[in-house]
Amino acid sequence: MEQVMASIPDFEIAETGISKDNSAEAEQFKIRVDEIFQKVDELEQKVNEVEQFNLNSSKKQQSSSKGSSMGKERDKGRQVPSIKKQQQDASRREAAAAKRMQELMRQFGTIVRQITQHKWAWPFMQPVDVKGLGLHDYYEIIEKPMDFSTIKNQMEAKDGTGYKNVRDICADVRLVFNNAMKYNDEGSDVHLMAKTLLEKFEEKWQLLLPKVTEEERRRDEEEAEAQLDKQLVREAAHAKVVRDLCNELYEVDTHLEHLRETVVQKCRKMSTEEKRNLGTAIARLSMEDLNKALEIIAQSNPAFQAMAEEVEIDIDAQSESTLWRLKFFVKDALELQSRSAMSTGGNNNNYNNKRKKEICNAIAKTAKKKSKKTSS
Repeated sequence: MEQVMASIPDFEIAETGISKDNSAEAEQFKIRVDEIFQKVDELEQKVNEVEQFNLNSSKKQQSSSKGSSMGKERDKGRQVPSIKKQQQDASRREAAAAKRMQELMRQFGTIVRQITQHKWAWPFMQPVDVKGLGLHDYYEIIEKPMDFSTIKNQMEAKDGTGYKNVRDICADVRLVFNNAMKYNDEGSDVHLMAKTLLEKFEEKWQLLLPKVTEEERRRDEEEAEAQLDKQLVREAAHAKVVRDLCNELYEVDTHLEHLRETVVQKCRKMSTEEKRNLGTAIARLSMEDLNKALEIIAQSNPAFQAMAEEVEIDIDAQSESTLWRLKFFVKDALELQSRSAMSTGGNNNNYNNKRKKEICNAIAKTAKKKSKKTSS
């Protein structure tokens, strides 16, 4: 994205060399450049979204890297489901899971009936009559009262407020007896009755527990499958966004290149003084920008070897389009270089390396040769 932005030239009439008679045409160029800037801003936002998605996906992959190899091999050949199919599958899973849970709750209801039919179950069938029994400290000791009539009402509720899971009923049954043992002294009849019934309940619960555990395992697997399907759909949508983004970036780059070439063709012929100034300006570029300038020359001159150990640059031998492209690039690069130097206090000495000196000397040497031929 930065490369696209950096390559957009500043289309000032004086800088491009377009005659003032063509100022209206230059204004049209500016409008087109503004449109490109707006498009680039939109693409930059999309790029940021893609990068964020990739970052989140990478984190998820790292957190799930401990999964079994069998599961990973299975996921490789998994097809991406449609949104509609996901919704249909989710509805079927939920309906099937609810039906299985209802069966478990029915079996648990049998356990509850067996416990409540015991001769010692009567103290626990209704809520404790705190006021009638004068139990003034009951609510100070018992945080959540529970009894079997409340449990029964919850199990039979049809308005959606009832139990959703067998373990929730199990917890309330235990609470009935634990409350009784907590409030009544260990040697009391109620404490003994509660303890005895709790032991009987736990024995029966252990018989049902394997089925409950299996159902929970199955639900976890189905939920994992559903989450994987959602992730595959998100990744497929993301892949399409990336493809579209690449196409849009290519279109912007093509449009920009066409616009640049159009402007260059409209430019007047560069004067000798301007060419000399351009050569001087090139010598002020950073090593990185200097290499980019050489690449611009190489684009219009395939025989020019930008990366050769010895480079000879003849400014006068370059085409007008190459000269103006160099001028656009050098102007932007030096402005950016100047701002960077100001922000860092001007302590950047990267420009004094051997490679840069060789190229700058080559430019000066070629210019000197041209000067001697002219004088002779």
